[in-house]
Amino acid sequence: MEINGSQMIIEALHKEGVKVVFGYPGGAMLNVYDEIYKQKYFEHILTRHEQAAVHAADGYARASGKVGVAFVTSGPGFTNAVTGLATAYMDSTPIVLISANVAISLIGTDAFQEIDAVGISRPCVKHNYLVKNIEELPRILKEAFYIASTGRPGPVHVDVPKDITASIGKFIYPDEITMQTYKPTYKGNSRQIKKAVEAISAAKRPLFYLGGGIISANASDIVQRFIKFTGIPAVETLMARGVLEHDNPLLLGMVGMHGSYTANMAMSEADLIIALGTRFDDRVTGKLSEFAKNAKIIHVDIDPSSIGKIVDVDFPIVGSVTNVVEAMFEISDERINAAKYTQWRDTLKNYTDIHPLRYNDSDTVLKPQWVIEYVGKTLGENAVITTDVGQHQLWTAQFYPFTRARQLVTSGGLGTMGFGLPAAMGAKKAFPDKISINFVGDGSILMNIQELMTAVVSNIPVVNIILNNRFLGMVRQWQTFFYGKRYSSTDLDIQPDFVKLAESFGGVGFKVKTKEEFKKALDKAVKSNKIALIDVEIDRMENVLPMVPTGGSLYNMILEYKD
Repeated sequence: MEINGSQMIIEALHKEGVKVVFGYPGGAMLNVYDEIYKQKYFEHILTRHEQAAVHAADGYARASGKVGVAFVTSGPGFTNAVTGLATAYMDSTPIVLISANVAISLIGTDAFQEIDAVGISRPCVKHNYLVKNIEELPRILKEAFYIASTGRPGPVHVDVPKDITASIGKFIYPDEITMQTYKPTYKGNSRQIKKAVEAISAAKRPLFYLGGGIISANASDIVQRFIKFTGIPAVETLMARGVLEHDNPLLLGMVGMHGSYTANMAMSEADLIIALGTRFDDRVTGKLSEFAKNAKIIHVDIDPSSIGKIVDVDFPIVGSVTNVVEAMFEISDERINAAKYTQWRDTLKNYTDIHPLRYNDSDTVLKPQWVIEYVGKTLGENAVITTDVGQHQLWTAQFYPFTRARQLVTSGGLGTMGFGLPAAMGAKKAFPDKISINFVGDGSILMNIQELMTAVVSNIPVVNIILNNRFLGMVRQWQTFFYGKRYSSTDLDIQPDFVKLAESFGGVGFKVKTKEEFKKALDKAVKSNKIALIDVEIDRMENVLPMVPTGGSLYNMILEYKD
């Protein structure tokens, strides 16, 4: 079958089972968009900014586990998308971004809207391509989806010159792909696995350290069963929230800079760390010389470059978390049993009793933690939760009662403000029957506020809960703690009327100051089935605690702030 390059792109997406695409057209992309107009395979969502298109594809991918797809045009269309690529790359999200470029004959001539898209994207994608002839386009598209979704997932960028999108060629789409230079290791080394199980059986204070790779590998079920079998306590990273249900008695909470007291103390006092699908991020480790210095470390990860990159490990195992944990389970025996770790669990329970994760509620001013807890109690597992980046993000990670993997969609590695709203739209397209809730700050919401229009036009109801303290909250917190309360460029006291703003786009808006007002607003927002903004006036000076200062040790936490 001979078709043009634009038709090849459409047919490839059809063969990959793509149901929704987010994008923004432009001159170099017109041939492709003409074919989008003609096809009936997938829904195209026109975002109002290219960054939002990639974030929406990212949110769709994280919530569904499928590959997210976005289209952008050349020049500024592509450069606007780079932040979305970097966000997905840092958090290992499978995305295929297809961009257009000027014709091959114009590349390198500074033509109108020409940019070296492949050169720019190289540091922040798993792989990228510049398509140079029509014959290689079908293979490249197949490889893009294969690379994005296998091994350690990540974004793949395909840059297609405009003349290629119009060229005619044979469309032969491979059923399978084998690449000599790319062969992910899924099965862990059996000898290393045996040594790891022996180390677990010999440990007195073992601890599971759960990372986002568990969710990427769809390994939550097997990890839950193995933890229950062993009786070993566990901590989660921000990206792993939901691997264990919030009320699991073995879950100690989130670990790291804003982790719970118990989780951080457990990491500091353990004699064995079983790290699954995590990269030992600096926000988790704190001061490296003090990190888990009493522990031997088992590190399981599908990406060999992550093992030993930050900390030295005693039992490195390259492979899929699913396969490795299953293999561990199979050879575990009576030497590993819950009764062995009773004293260790009692010690950790004592830490929780001394310093539980808490806040001082108030009847005179709304506390953000109360808002998050109320949403959790009211909507629970019926909601998919996205956040932007800042204080609201950490409060959500601390206080929302997550019940399943992929329930939380947030930007961890890059910390991208403006991520939440478009990601919430993507998550809603992935799970139309779930309630899409976006916890956001009054600073973050304005970063991609134009996507309210996308949500209205494309009928994507998202409830945006603005935890409004009239500050760039997390930056203000650092200025309070470490910069003598010099609030340089963080005061946002002059703000838009968010209710009128929502209504002007065709959505609904609410301004609330009390618990009763919030309860009524949440109920109305959910029932409206429209894009909604709930502007929640919260305590301006509330801080995210505990907090480990940058470069500090996990066991040296700020537990309270006194003015």
